[in-house]
Amino acid sequence: MESLDYCDPGFTPLVVLELTSETKEEAIGWLLRRIRDLQQNGGAELLVEQLGPGVGAQEKENPNMFLVGASQQRLLSGAEDVGLFKECSDGSMRAFTCTNKHKFKDFKGDGDSFLSMAECQYIIKHELDTLRARDETHVPGYTEVKLYPGKSIIRRLQSKGILIQLFPLHEKEELKRLSFSWYKKVKLSFQPLDDIRHYYGEGQAFYFGFLEYFTFALVPMALIGVPYYLFDWEGYDKYVVFAMFNLIWCTVILELWKRYSASLAYHWGTLSRKKAFEEPRPGFHGVLGFNPVTGREEPIYPNAKRQLRIYLVSVPFVLLCLYLSLYVMMIYFQMEAWALSVHDDEPTFWAGILIFIPSIIYAVVIEIMNLIYRYAAEFLTEWENHRLESSYQNHLVLKVLVFNFFNCFASLFYIAFVMQDMVLLRQSLATLLITSQILNQFMEACLPYWLQRRRNKKMINRVRKRRTLEDKELPLVEQVRLEADMSMYLGTFDDYLEQFLLFGYVSLFSCVYPLAAVLVVLNNFTEVYSDAFKMCRVFKRPFSDPAANIGVWQLAFEAMSVIAVVTNFALIGISPQVKAYFSDSETQLILWTVAIEHVLLAFKFLLAFLIPDIPKHIQIRLSRLEFESLEALKKKRLLHG
Repeated sequence: MESLDYCDPGFTPLVVLELTSETKEEAIGWLLRRIRDLQQNGGAELLVEQLGPGVGAQEKENPNMFLVGASQQRLLSGAEDVGLFKECSDGSMRAFTCTNKHKFKDFKGDGDSFLSMAECQYIIKHELDTLRARDETHVPGYTEVKLYPGKSIIRRLQSKGILIQLFPLHEKEELKRLSFSWYKKVKLSFQPLDDIRHYYGEGQAFYFGFLEYFTFALVPMALIGVPYYLFDWEGYDKYVVFAMFNLIWCTVILELWKRYSASLAYHWGTLSRKKAFEEPRPGFHGVLGFNPVTGREEPIYPNAKRQLRIYLVSVPFVLLCLYLSLYVMMIYFQMEAWALSVHDDEPTFWAGILIFIPSIIYAVVIEIMNLIYRYAAEFLTEWENHRLESSYQNHLVLKVLVFNFFNCFASLFYIAFVMQDMVLLRQSLATLLITSQILNQFMEACLPYWLQRRRNKKMINRVRKRRTLEDKELPLVEQVRLEADMSMYLGTFDDYLEQFLLFGYVSLFSCVYPLAAVLVVLNNFTEVYSDAFKMCRVFKRPFSDPAANIGVWQLAFEAMSVIAVVTNFALIGISPQVKAYFSDSETQLILWTVAIEHVLLAFKFLLAFLIPDIPKHIQIRLSRLEFESLEALKKKRLLHG
């Protein structure tokens, strides 16, 4: 088999496919034939070449690495298959079709530069994922790796460990330009969201768009919080006003985000794009059966059995973890009481520092518990055997959010409403927030930066033994092997989770500690640069995710905003000013607090209803597109008639 050890001008490598080094020759030959076969013969009709040995090749290098590309015509037909939306000459966003290709704005000549590299890589991944077995009963050379008509070949090879990884290649020049405009110069300006979307796809661009929007939305609260903290703190009597501001702020910013998100999705062509039919996850297993929707054979797993696993194992496990979190919290309060007693007995400088030690230890323990629980939640959700990736993600998000919310905020709720100690609440919130931010910045910025520098230096030194490099530019083969060794990007889950917890700290209790918003703004400012650096330098390039919004996280943030309304009004209810009005009857205080809190919740939902999720001008464009599609369908029927 001819290997590629140079950049062939007739072949543009887009995706890397790596099989295990022990993969049998007959399996490799069969897979490559299926990838190259014409579509009418059941193949993917893609171009594939074997990667040659690197500079100073070592025995441990995996020879079974392949570069996958496609002809321009194949990519254009693939764009039509996946329902890609592109901008037309009239400014509207429409689904791309090869027959109407010249009606699209940027289509020139043969359309060489019409599709972005991220779109091309997404199309190739789609074509590989939909490469299906025909009459094969097993993978050649592996009688135990069963196949049946309609089974996705790539997913079967992944689930059996034959296919190690499939990842898109970085485009060095474009990445340099993006890096320079994104994170290499510190500036107070908006992120290049269109460039991020062009290079990484809509899913990544939505995360960075949300991060930027949330940071700017925090600025008014931070500007109010600084003077409020400096001048109005004595006696804690003024936090009622800040709590009222919180109530309105957390509702309005989420509603306005939905409108901004819809504008971005329309601009990027994903708002009206039809969702692709979901295939079973690679890890899904069951008894071979018949899918009535697709008409194909595939594994079937009884839903009742899955529900039993969820309710008899997963739910009790989560409850046990919540109990352990509660137990750790009570140990923290005992440590806090001991530190305060030491300080009261001998109020020295060191005793003053000792007061903060229990909170710092507790904050570190919370982060460790969150990390351990995350691995356990992933294991359990995998064991539940969900058929679809979306179902898997939803169950994982729910498990992780419930535990993280309880683990991070339970102590603050206890201090606020059981102990009703606003001084301790302020101190605990500040310590938890600052400690978690320091740990996150170390784990997300410093550690990956050091690991990547070490990896890059090792590769460059190895190449320099054989040739002199100018500007540290690696040859194609070495660049591919370097990227293959990079960490796999695991998605935006952890990034959204971090922002969810920060949103909780600000929206729930910032009226007691007004500097919370300032700390989160500073954290997010550095987060933009650390996340951008990781995307460009530390991780493999992820495949584009044609998202139309931030998904299930929108619901999570909205649920947090509802809890924030209840929490802030409860804090108002226990404030000295309000208590003074109900000095005779505590029952009346509780009833009035609950009643007004329900009125505010009703107002919040009314506000959410009155603010349209999609701006009117976009609604008009979508309606016009739907009308024109129906008219075109009528004309087509008349012509056929």
